[in-house]
Amino acid sequence: MTRTVVESKTKTAVLGFDEPFCVIGERINPTGRKKLAAELEAGDFSTVEKDAVAQVLAGATVLDINAGVVYNSNPNPNETEPPLMRKIVELVQGLVDVPLCIDSSVPGALEAGLEICEGRPLLNSVTGEEERLEQILPLVKKYNVPVVAISNDDTGISEDPDVRFAVAKKIVERAADFGIPAHDIVVDPLVMPVGAMATAGLQVFALVRRLREELGVNTTCGASNISFGLPNRHGINNAFLPMAMGAGMTSAIMNPVALPVTQKAIAEKKAAVEAAGIILPEAMDDEAFVTMFGLGSTKPRAGKEMEAIRAANFLTNNDPHGGEWIKFNKAPAAEGEEGRGRGGRAGGRRRRA
Repeated sequence: MTRTVVESKTKTAVLGFDEPFCVIGERINPTGRKKLAAELEAGDFSTVEKDAVAQVLAGATVLDINAGVVYNSNPNPNETEPPLMRKIVELVQGLVDVPLCIDSSVPGALEAGLEICEGRPLLNSVTGEEERLEQILPLVKKYNVPVVAISNDDTGISEDPDVRFAVAKKIVERAADFGIPAHDIVVDPLVMPVGAMATAGLQVFALVRRLREELGVNTTCGASNISFGLPNRHGINNAFLPMAMGAGMTSAIMNPVALPVTQKAIAEKKAAVEAAGIILPEAMDDEAFVTMFGLGSTKPRAGKEMEAIRAANFLTNNDPHGGEWIKFNKAPAAEGEEGRGRGGRAGGRRRRA
């Protein structure tokens, strides 16, 4: 049975057909996050620290580390990314003890991350492009790490699932030429937005089955791609993830955290409540208020996608006796107490999560 093993200094995560679904936290990535990008260029890593801890407490078993900032002071990523990657990897593995996924389009940044990373990280990523294969597969062999293989090549991303399967097969075969086994290849079959392509879900489910049955490889995806551009994205993601798991997908790169309710949203809801003539207790704090009116929480907590994944693990017997499901649904601990309940987080400050 195919097992892809990734490790930190103290923990192991296994991707496999008979293993719990592996959640790869995506938040440490400045792409599309202007505030984070600006912080990183200024040497401020406070958001990275918060995101690392919050994702692990929400249930991420691996953390993706991407240092793809385009500096205003130096637009050359070949110069700026490697030292930044080194710094972030060193920082994150000092805060949390889960394995890491080193993520970059810059080969020098990938190697910088591999050099500093403890354990056996996942490398993200290689494609079917000839130049990329020649750059990345030697790194995979040199450091003896598993790699994400993305199903596009020199011709781009095909809408034909048979072409994407052929690209994945090519990468697996080329990896074998370097002595890299198929169990160390985690294929991303590329999830298309269902809003733009009505058959996107059906395509990826069929592709995942083929990749499992014909190539014997584990799979991953950027889970939120399926709902891009649509309303109620969480609703779509919550349906997609268990269906993908049922088809054989073994991991996803995703955000496990439900972000805190903003002060603006709280103020707007309070104004609406007041306008409706509802009188609230003077001692009611914001957390009690948002809980009462179903807005979420003022603190980071596990998102609804994590609930769907944990339920699917239970239903597929990858959570024997439902231990993780029961723990996930326990009432949150009181303020200042250790423990984690449904969507809650551990109380007290700790060095490692």
